Amino acid sequence: MRLSDLEFSGTRMRVAIIGVALAAAIGLSACASAPELTAAEQPLPNETLMMLGKKGMKPETPIFVRLFKEESELEVWKAREDGRFYHLKTYPICNWSGDLGPKIQTGDRQAPEGFYSIAPNQMKPDSQYHVAFNLGFPNAFDKANNRTGTALMIHGKCKSAGCYAMTDALSEEIYGLARESFRGGQLSFAVHAFPFRMTDEKLARFAKHKHFGFWKTLKEGYDSFETTRVPPDIAVCERRYVVNVILPASGRINPEARCPQFQRPALQPFSPLPDFKIAAAAPFMVAGPKTRDVAEVVNTAQQSMANANSGWMSTGDAAGMHPVPANASALGFKQ
Repeated sequence: MRLSDLEFSGTRMRVAIIGVALAAAIGLSACASAPELTAAEQPLPNETLMMLGKKGMKPETPIFVRLFKEESELEVWKAREDGRFYHLKTYPICNWSGDLGPKIQTGDRQAPEGFYSIAPNQMKPDSQYHVAFNLGFPNAFDKANNRTGTALMIHGKCKSAGCYAMTDALSEEIYGLARESFRGGQLSFAVHAFPFRMTDEKLARFAKHKHFGFWKTLKEGYDSFETTRVPPDIAVCERRYVVNVILPASGRINPEARCPQFQRPALQPFSPLPDFKIAAAAPFMVAGPKTRDVAEVVNTAQQSMANANSGWMSTGDAAGMHPVPANASALGFKQ
């Protein structure tokens, strides 16, 4: 090969290298200038989207959330075309503070228990604890019973001083499910926070507990959902919760006044859609750490019972009281 040919080949190679370098630089520049999604706008994980599809659900359909302290679990349920709610996933609660029992006052570091409702203005995309939504404590029941506290959330960072704390990744996913349901037209969604799974056997362990009356009312809400798979409408009057009632058209009920004569709808037992048994075989528990375990929680609760039996008793709870939002249809679709 002649020298001129070698020089020409070398020139072509240098031009090619320079071209590749320029293209890479342009690509990097484009990536650098592309807007970065915030934690609140992260898309749902592919695994969750696949599970939604397998279970006949859509990201934009209504959700319902249940919290269980003793088990340190958060459940997400999704509505399907029959108007009933089907289990999507169970997430481990990384941390929650206090003991079994409701929040009474500012500074007691108790995570709330009761019936709460989340509207779009309670979503906190810029929370210092990654992403969060406010439970709405104190609600009508809490205020009627002079219970105090602020900024009680479900959030990330796995740290709690009265909240339910998740890992950052799981808080993003739960926040994303709520975000998509609002974008799909849900006006608000219910969050039911329980001390434990409200079976007859578990409740019987705490027959002498100072909050037993309160928990019996919570169990009414738990049992209603277990029967119908639709979150029950709940009113607050006479400073207590009344579960499974037809709310007045105005939605106005005085939480401290005598209860009106409510109409109570007949419970329609849940019958799953034909395809659900197949879909339900998919895994439902998301891996993740818990910093509270069952033994710790039960030991604390048993100590509370011992304190109550020895004469130490809180004056806060009357039998049958319980927190709940006096509002809205279970599904929450726009008309």
